[in-house]
Amino acid sequence: MKLARFTQDGKTRLGKVVGDDVVDLDAAAEGCGGSMRALIARFDELRPALEAATKPRFALSEVRIEAPIADPQKYLAIGMNYQAHADEAAAAGIKAPDSQLWFNKQVSCITGPYDDVVIPAASDKVDYEAELGFVIGRRCRHVSREDARSVIAGYIVTNDVTARDWQFRSPTFTLGKSFDTHGPIGPWIVTDDEVADPHNLMLTLSLNGEERQRSSTGDMIYDIYDQIAYLSTVMTLEPGDIVATGTPANVGIATGTFMRPGDVVRVEIEGLGAIENKFVAEQEVKP
Repeated sequence: MKLARFTQDGKTRLGKVVGDDVVDLDAAAEGCGGSMRALIARFDELRPALEAATKPRFALSEVRIEAPIADPQKYLAIGMNYQAHADEAAAAGIKAPDSQLWFNKQVSCITGPYDDVVIPAASDKVDYEAELGFVIGRRCRHVSREDARSVIAGYIVTNDVTARDWQFRSPTFTLGKSFDTHGPIGPWIVTDDEVADPHNLMLTLSLNGEERQRSSTGDMIYDIYDQIAYLSTVMTLEPGDIVATGTPANVGIATGTFMRPGDVVRVEIEGLGAIENKFVAEQEVKP
């Protein structure tokens, strides 16, 4: 199932994507209050009704697809998790970590799969990072590697947009990863049962139509199950939490390429879909 949020006639609703259409799931997800996080928490209970729903139905071309989950409690991301990317970081004098390197993206950075991404006036080094993301499906702690897949609700396409100058001002990375709009995700959540192997997907990123990143998700240093086991040792993971799994080589900083107004970045993952965002200059905000 492809779980989505969409806006039609000024109302944002829960939906599922079927072919070129989206089916309104608000009635089937009664009691969720339009929250994808609430739907995920009750997914097993609601699944028969969600699968049976066939209407109202709208053409995708007639609606606005929103970020599939707008209110996660956490957005966690791992750094230097593809060997080729770790190697290019090392060439720039950044030592690869000896264990999993985690940082937060503040959830206020989340934006839609086709929304504009703002280049802040405070940064001239905004970069892209194509990543596979996954969404936690149930509350869990101390999850073994063997049980890790059972806590995944599904998968999304993400772009870990990064203001590099702000990133390197703090060892936590948080500020450089968390500017408003720097978390485009989507286009929908593809449920885990529809993905045969999340570590065998082709991930690509193009800038203005020119391919810049290409890798199999199988090239992760720490795979998704290692990540869940590691994170859940420290914290309780909640339904709707987003985890971004790392980016492959050829990020912009490696080639001196930073985003300029008008640039368009497309991230596509095999079987999951694509997100595409135009980068725009921040408008002056008057006090």
